[in-house]
Amino acid sequence: MPQPLLLGIVGLLGLAVGSFLNVVIHRVPRGESLVRPGSHCPNCGNEVRNRHNIPVLGWLLLRGKCADCQAPIGARYPLVEAGTAALFVAVAAKFGWSWELPAYLYLAAVAIALAVIDLDVYRLPDQIVLPSYSVALLLLVPAMIATDGWNTAARALLAAGVMWLLFQLIGFFGMGGGDIKLAPLLGLYLGWLGWSAVAVGLFAAFLLGGFAGSVLMALRVARRKSRIPFGPYMLAGAFVAVFAAAPIADWYTNLLIPA
Repeated sequence: MPQPLLLGIVGLLGLAVGSFLNVVIHRVPRGESLVRPGSHCPNCGNEVRNRHNIPVLGWLLLRGKCADCQAPIGARYPLVEAGTAALFVAVAAKFGWSWELPAYLYLAAVAIALAVIDLDVYRLPDQIVLPSYSVALLLLVPAMIATDGWNTAARALLAAGVMWLLFQLIGFFGMGGGDIKLAPLLGLYLGWLGWSAVAVGLFAAFLLGGFAGSVLMALRVARRKSRIPFGPYMLAGAFVAVFAAAPIADWYTNLLIPA
């Protein structure tokens, strides 16, 4: 399949998935069904018309307001849809039409949902994190079989174990339980790509988290003892590694051992 066609298809898929993720983000923390009721205005309860349910475009047509009660609809809805599409396209550009592509598209979708939920409620729901282990394994098995990647799979499982042990140790210093449960999943995905991806993803997570925390404290938005969700930075660090682990690792190696 030509890459422009692949990116176009994946981008449209990302818009559709992003629309569903808005439902996940709103309902999962509240323990609500993802199926019933259908999409509706949380203010007046009226169902969203099909023509207004088109990702991004529907929000623009409504000018960010409910068609019935005129209550404002947050800009986060189209941002989640557009952000999911953009991340899907980036992942497709990275992996191309490969056996790994579905697995990393799933990771992208999960990352968007978990990051926003963690920012909202300071929690990484088990309903999303725990089933993702089974889904990830199921999606990576075809890649393992097709590429004879038994060593790759073994490395991924070992990396998941290493991340679990590391975050268990960090947990003694106050790491959240959701972060500990998420870490092996990210280790699995990054371990599939290589040990450099695991190292870069881990380092980037703490670097981004530390930088964000420092900025928030400098702006007096947060204090030293304020709760700052770490999940978004773990997920962001993972994607830094997905897209740029090799050049970052090479740059760091050259710093230590100049040519």
